[in-house]
Amino acid sequence: MMDWTDRHCRYFHRQMSRAALLYTEMVTAPAVIHGDRDRLLGFDAAEHPVALQLGGSDPSELAEATRIAADFGYDEVNLNVGCPSDRVQSGCFGAVLMERPDLVAECVAAMIAAASVEVTVKCRIGVDDQIPEEVLPRFLEKVSGAGVSRFAIHARKAWLQGLSPKENRDVPPLDYPLVVAMKRAFPHLHVSVNGGITSLDQAGALLAGGVDGVMIGRAAYHEPFDILADADATIFGGAPGPERIEVVDRMRPYIDRHLALGGRLHQITRHMLGLFHGQPGARAWRRVLSEQANRPGAGQDVIDAALASLRGLAA
Repeated sequence: MMDWTDRHCRYFHRQMSRAALLYTEMVTAPAVIHGDRDRLLGFDAAEHPVALQLGGSDPSELAEATRIAADFGYDEVNLNVGCPSDRVQSGCFGAVLMERPDLVAECVAAMIAAASVEVTVKCRIGVDDQIPEEVLPRFLEKVSGAGVSRFAIHARKAWLQGLSPKENRDVPPLDYPLVVAMKRAFPHLHVSVNGGITSLDQAGALLAGGVDGVMIGRAAYHEPFDILADADATIFGGAPGPERIEVVDRMRPYIDRHLALGGRLHQITRHMLGLFHGQPGARAWRRVLSEQANRPGAGQDVIDAALASLRGLAA
């Protein structure tokens, strides 16, 4: 979800679900240590619970980044062992680390020793010619032995040779039963499943099948209301979520604060394009925000115009 789940996206998503755990974009440990920390790590307190996802393979760097994250107040630090992009492969982190479980164990042990914040791992079921039924249990055993008790498993292989990052999200077949089998083999671990999940019904079926959690990425971004607004009631047994218009109203004070600090409207509204997905007028809502939120001085008037266009076509 790099370039997607920034702080504005997460604040927007939090207006629809109070219980769902939100994840940052993946940030490399060296960037956390040497970069603009407020820009990379800053978040609104309303985003809690929120996890920082780190990329890296140097135990000392990951330990320092974890200490920094803990000071910022993150609820969890997640080590990404699943991203298949060329950039992470060249840096020896992401999915390529599925081939180096001993190093992953060393990394998470250093992270756990660095701060009291919970350290978790997101991984694939394997890479390239690995046999998932063989490598995944060994990976979980080695890394959990270093102190990790929560894993989010993307139920696809990552093909580091031959497939693009985009193709790696769709082409390798999903193997949900293998993830469920890992939960049965390691009942003491918290195992979440990720990959190809597009609805709360599907998420509920996977939970009923034995996993402890479900991670939803692209569907929650492109159809945020459909996934998040009913999640608290359907998945967590909480109160019903807000209506779509209420979500817009909840965003207005946040937008005002952002604009007052010199921010641009489109930095927030680009994440709101899918709010009315599947509703009459949704295309008009997207068009107005896409065309007008980028103009200099754009403000709440653009939100009003998008709602007017939506309502006009829905009437």
